[in-house]
Amino acid sequence: MIHPVTEWVRIAGETAIIARESGEVWFHALDGREAGAAFAERMTGGGAPVSTTGLLDGAISLAFEQTDSRFEQTDSRPAAQESPNLLRYIYALAGAYHTAKDTPRNLLRAAERFKEIGRPEVTAYLEMRALEESGHERLALKDLRALGLPAERIVANLVPAGIKPLCDLFDRFCFEDYPIECVGFSYCSERIAALKPQPRQRGLPRGGDDRVRGEPAGRRSHQRRASDLRDRLADGLRAAARERQIGSRDS
Repeated sequence: MIHPVTEWVRIAGETAIIARESGEVWFHALDGREAGAAFAERMTGGGAPVSTTGLLDGAISLAFEQTDSRFEQTDSRPAAQESPNLLRYIYALAGAYHTAKDTPRNLLRAAERFKEIGRPEVTAYLEMRALEESGHERLALKDLRALGLPAERIVANLVPAGIKPLCDLFDRFCFEDYPIECVGFSYCSERIAALKPQPRQRGLPRGGDDRVRGEPAGRRSHQRRASDLRDRLADGLRAAARERQIGSRDS
């Protein structure tokens, strides 16, 4: 009898994300009971693309759930949840510019490190992703120009407060001794960009150019590549994580 591949990962020491090759994903509270003891241990084994993707998407989903819960407790919501308007759209484009500009550089930094430690398959994946992401910051500039704004001057003087910590975090990940977090960060950013609903922005000019109709720069290409990205990332991330687990046991 062939059993479906099951993978799991422990998050923040108290929750396990469990995913199967069949596409099922669920969360398990690690409360010390015997029934869940196995999921408190580090997973070993090969995994599969679908189950690895389930772990990644499960982590994103859990993060959103926990964020929503904190906002409910404090009776507050971030500005992104408020009514959209032109000013917020401009801020979003400025943020998209800075994250898009940093992405190819950081992916290549991580690729160089994986090359040094003998992981050619992860290096090849990151180099390919860096090439795919190159030039996306120009989409944000085009959108700003389409609004009749001085695009270069805006991005030179505006780094939204919520974007700076993300850029710093990405920078730090790519300089780790084993920068697998750089891969996860890239996937998370890509996945959110592909799935996040984008309401039509009030106050934007209408015309033949759909870049100014409430769809942030780069989202169309994110959507087209989302499925292929998940498959390729699952292969690379699973192989890299497995190698790291083996190294930890041997040390």
